[in-house]
Amino acid sequence: MQSLLLAVVLVGGQIYLYRALEPRLAARLGRAGARAVHWGLLGVQAVALAILSLDNNWPVARLWPEAGPAGRIVSLAAGIWAAGWTGAALLLLACQWISRPRRPAGPASTGPTRRQMLVTAARAAAVVTPFGLASYGALITRSSFELREVPFPVPNLPAGLAGMRIALLTDIHFGAYLGTPELARVVAMANETRPHLTLVTGDFITRVGDPLDACLARVAGLRAEVGVFGCLGNHEVYADCEDYAERECRRRGIEILRKRARLIEFNGARLNLSGVDYQSQRRPYLRGAGRLLAPGSVNLLMSHNPDVFPVAADLGYDLVVGGHTHGGQVTVEILEQTLNVSRFFTPFVAGLYRRGASALYVSRGIGTINLPLRLGAPPEVTLLRLTSA
Repeated sequence: MQSLLLAVVLVGGQIYLYRALEPRLAARLGRAGARAVHWGLLGVQAVALAILSLDNNWPVARLWPEAGPAGRIVSLAAGIWAAGWTGAALLLLACQWISRPRRPAGPASTGPTRRQMLVTAARAAAVVTPFGLASYGALITRSSFELREVPFPVPNLPAGLAGMRIALLTDIHFGAYLGTPELARVVAMANETRPHLTLVTGDFITRVGDPLDACLARVAGLRAEVGVFGCLGNHEVYADCEDYAERECRRRGIEILRKRARLIEFNGARLNLSGVDYQSQRRPYLRGAGRLLAPGSVNLLMSHNPDVFPVAADLGYDLVVGGHTHGGQVTVEILEQTLNVSRFFTPFVAGLYRRGASALYVSRGIGTINLPLRLGAPPEVTLLRLTSA
């Protein structure tokens, strides 16, 4: 559905831009020349859309394997082009609405008015600015990984667990938009925090054909005093690699908890760590997860989908960690309110949330999907510190 929506927006935006620019193109190039430019740009848009579809959805591993740095450059260019044209179409539409006459026009002027000059300048900026923002989001912000330290509150926290450091990684999406050098930086950042516990909450890759083994070989470099644990995300489901990922992670020293719990003894206190597979919105959340609780322990649940939080809190989990939203990936802040696509699907987009005595942390994650860019939602490695609420 997201891919179909993206295709409609891209093609519709291209057609709208042509209609908006056609008079000027025709004046300079003639009608035939203007149409040639239009069809040429539409062809480039179709190629960009095909590349994005291959990168994100199509199970064509033999046709579109990991292409290394050269393939990544092609993917980034396709994302910048698609995002730039889409943003330009939306801004031009806004300019047209804002600049429409509000009252009857006066006598015809012999030259351009100040208003007409301002409208022309605004339209030019509307075309250029989105490409600049898309380039910045793809070439700079996409790989500007932040280390975010967050207090994680627990009522009646046992003294032995106070100050426990938990490194959290999620949504790596290793493949077309994120390669080995970038993932190596992420692993090094997590290890430099000297965590007691490291958690990886799913979406190691994006689609069938992505190099899962190469991803896990690098993730195996994670180090933590009491171990590295994880759960699986929706893209492991899409790639049909859940069992394989669990087995290969175990072989590399990472324990994937699939509706299982592990009781961890730490400084004389107990942390009960549970994990579940991706919780689809089509089914009731956390069926059977109540049996994983350990009375008398601090109960922490790993779930890729943060929407399970209200159910988890009602079951009695003290803490929940997850990702899935990418923090919106492209987020705009207006009047202290953040706007992004994820807000249409979940109230748990990024950061810390509370419900009664329970707390949820949603990470913005590491990688990207659909478009290889981030704006207003930089990727993060999270260090959670258990504190008494």
